[in-house]
Amino acid sequence: MTAIKHALQRDIFTPNDERLLSIVNVCKAGKKKKNCFLCATVTTERPVQVKMVKVKKSDKGDFYKRQIAWALRDLAVVDAKDAIKENPEFDLHFEKIYKWVASSTAEKNAFISCIWKLNQRYLRKKIDFVNVSSQLLEELPKVTEESVPSGENQSVTGGDEEVVDVYQELNAREEQDIEIMMEGCECAISNAEAFAERLSRELQVLDGANIQSIMASEKQVNILMKLLDEALKEVDQIELKLSSYEEMLQSVKEQMDQISESNHLIHLSNTNNVKLLSEIEFLVNHMDLAKGHIKALQEGDLASSRGIEACTNAADALLQCMNVALRPGHDMLLAVRQQQQRFSDLREQFARRLASHLNNVFVQQFTQALLQLYNRSYFLSVPGHDQSSTLAQHSVELALPNHHPFHRDLLRYAKLMEWLKSTDYGKYEGLTKNYMDYLSRLYEREIKDFFEVAKIKMTGTTKESKKFATLPRKESAVKQETESLHGSSGKLTGSTSSLNKLSVQSSGNRRSQSSSLLDMGNMSASDLDVADRTKFDKIFEQVLSELEPLCLAEQDFISKFFKLQQHQSMPGTMPEAEDLDGGTLSRQHNAGVPPPVSSEKDMIRQMMIKIFRCIEPELNNLIALGDKIDSFNSLYMLVKMSHHVWTAQNVDPASFLSTTLGNVLVTVKRNFDKCISNQIRQMEEVKISKKSKVGILPFVAEFEEFAGLAESIFKNAERRGDLDKAYTKLIRGVFVNVEKVANESQKTPRDVVMMENFHHIFATLSRLKISCLETEKKEAKQKYTDHLQSYVIYSLGQPLEKLNHFFEGVEARVAQGIREEEVSYQLAFNKQELRKVIKEYPGKEVKKGLDNLYKKVDKHLCEEENLLQVVWHSMQDEFIRQYKHFEGLIARCYPGSGVTMEFTIQDILDYCSSIAQSH
Repeated sequence: MTAIKHALQRDIFTPNDERLLSIVNVCKAGKKKKNCFLCATVTTERPVQVKMVKVKKSDKGDFYKRQIAWALRDLAVVDAKDAIKENPEFDLHFEKIYKWVASSTAEKNAFISCIWKLNQRYLRKKIDFVNVSSQLLEELPKVTEESVPSGENQSVTGGDEEVVDVYQELNAREEQDIEIMMEGCECAISNAEAFAERLSRELQVLDGANIQSIMASEKQVNILMKLLDEALKEVDQIELKLSSYEEMLQSVKEQMDQISESNHLIHLSNTNNVKLLSEIEFLVNHMDLAKGHIKALQEGDLASSRGIEACTNAADALLQCMNVALRPGHDMLLAVRQQQQRFSDLREQFARRLASHLNNVFVQQFTQALLQLYNRSYFLSVPGHDQSSTLAQHSVELALPNHHPFHRDLLRYAKLMEWLKSTDYGKYEGLTKNYMDYLSRLYEREIKDFFEVAKIKMTGTTKESKKFATLPRKESAVKQETESLHGSSGKLTGSTSSLNKLSVQSSGNRRSQSSSLLDMGNMSASDLDVADRTKFDKIFEQVLSELEPLCLAEQDFISKFFKLQQHQSMPGTMPEAEDLDGGTLSRQHNAGVPPPVSSEKDMIRQMMIKIFRCIEPELNNLIALGDKIDSFNSLYMLVKMSHHVWTAQNVDPASFLSTTLGNVLVTVKRNFDKCISNQIRQMEEVKISKKSKVGILPFVAEFEEFAGLAESIFKNAERRGDLDKAYTKLIRGVFVNVEKVANESQKTPRDVVMMENFHHIFATLSRLKISCLETEKKEAKQKYTDHLQSYVIYSLGQPLEKLNHFFEGVEARVAQGIREEEVSYQLAFNKQELRKVIKEYPGKEVKKGLDNLYKKVDKHLCEEENLLQVVWHSMQDEFIRQYKHFEGLIARCYPGSGVTMEFTIQDILDYCSSIAQSH
């Protein structure tokens, strides 16, 4: 119990400037045993307040908490239940009766005794003690407040405390006396018993001397006793006076206590007044809107810059007043609720006025843009004007209208849009939808006209009979558009029908014009020169260069004006979007609650898709037109589109522009792959004439054209890898189909077809220096060399046929084991037979045979490859090789015979040279 008492004093009462005097462990009678402690305490400050505190152990931890406290002066009766038998139950009568059961009778008695002493000391016996043993109520000597120790564990116990002996150190005189006494007795240290007996004897002597002295002074004692009796009488009188003084001081003390309590109440009232004033000042300072701000919200001019600034400041002030963090209880005040309602009405009124004004601004800008658009379209549609000449004069610069002035005017309202987004998201969303509605129609018209001009510039011609004659007059059309935009609610609800009518009329003309333009798509690549392709490349680059800043500017404006997060961290999937033509932008948020940041990024993407929904189809149509005009245009488009996609991804990989151009790039890549596949298919479908020589095959020339064009286009391009893959496919197709045509050729020898075409391929690859085709270049050279050699051997054959047969027989004999110098002894191969064969081939016959051979080779070879002299030189070398072979056989097999050919190597060179010059 001592440890608990110490813990309670330290943790609960010391922080409250109280001292714990007594403690009892109790539980409520008749209920579950939930133990708690009743504590008797006094304050350490004057006036002293005596309390009884109930302390309970916390359920959440091993600490105690103060539960309830009663002032001891409110205690009327202490009922101990039984004064004779030991009983742990007792009752305390405050305003209600509390029944307790102590853990032991001893703790109960000690607690009641403490209450009795406090009652005697501080309450002047106001408490009634019932059924309490008289032993507990014995009045103890009064303890003054100064005699009560100030320690944590001490209590008011009167004279019942036991005196604890305290060790005291000897002073210097006492030490000296003891030393003198011990020096007079030598056995003090060695024989303690003898020393003790000696001291006892001396003490008896001293006692006797004292008694004699007292008996001798009996008279003085009697006088002293009388004086003591008189002193006691004086003491009794003083005690009576002190008791009367104490009673007087007690009344004064009670009055001072009442005064102190009154001062405490006054201080409490003053503190409450200060707090009340602070709350009122807080409400007045934070929930009071200036009259100027109220006037600006109700009547401020939203058309001028000064008025917009005033309305912006007023809206911010209103938002601060509405968003002030009220303290607990403020919302229950009538004035606060009225002020909040007033702010809410101001917000609704200004939000309606702002939304209506911004709708009018949208309509006004839309009307101006339509006027500019109709000025151009109407001029183009004047009857009697040739459309192609008009476009050539008035559309020299292929450019989209600039929306920067519109953006600049609207950005003045950006802060107000941010305010509207945070206060009334429904109206903010309505404005967003209205902006998308009108701008999508405006951009659709501008972009379609822009692409029509681009198509006309690409083709360079159009049917003169196709006129924009069905366009309505601009005044009536603009008026119809404007009237449809001004609805009763200020939204663009009626503009759809009129815009659709104009779209249908203009789109019909565009379809007719586009069909006339696309009729030119049957041209082949050979019909178009480099200038046409360069022109297409410039127009396509100009189209992309115009679209890119337009989209980026609009996206930047949307993020600034509508206060949306443009740059992402965007990892993860986008929230599933609803139909953009519907009322909401996303399924992730309610109509009245601003969306999270991730959804705001998605809103930018959705708005851009809605506004520029026509860009991707128009780009695809333009790509289809370019591909139909010339399939090689897909090379230009792939390079340009790849570069713009790469640029857009560096700016923002998840932007609308990057996504759209990426989708279109897929289409361009498909067209490029289709172009490669078509060329391979055309190779496979090539049919050669049976009556004419083959020469350089068309697809070999087309590969040369493709490679030359591709190298000039793809120089330092991002998509070089796609071209290298296409090269590999094309060159393999060329190799395979050259061999196929060579095998099918009837007029031209197979070796000639292979030799000429592979020579052309090798020359092309050597000139272009395509690194990915180095292996194919070596293979082409090898095939050319092999087939050249094969053709030379095959065509030259055996020009000295009989001489060849003769020496073949000589070689056969040598192969059978006859020695070379003994061959001349064979009857069929003697010297006479050799001379007979040699005489049949004089120089004139040799020259005639070579001339026939030259004509035959010239007939086989084509002029464009110019390989005749190469082949003729190879044949010359082969003929000389055969001549040297024959001479070597004669020298080895017929030594010393003096037999020689009738023509020399120099004669052969002269024959060949003269034949080549003559032809």
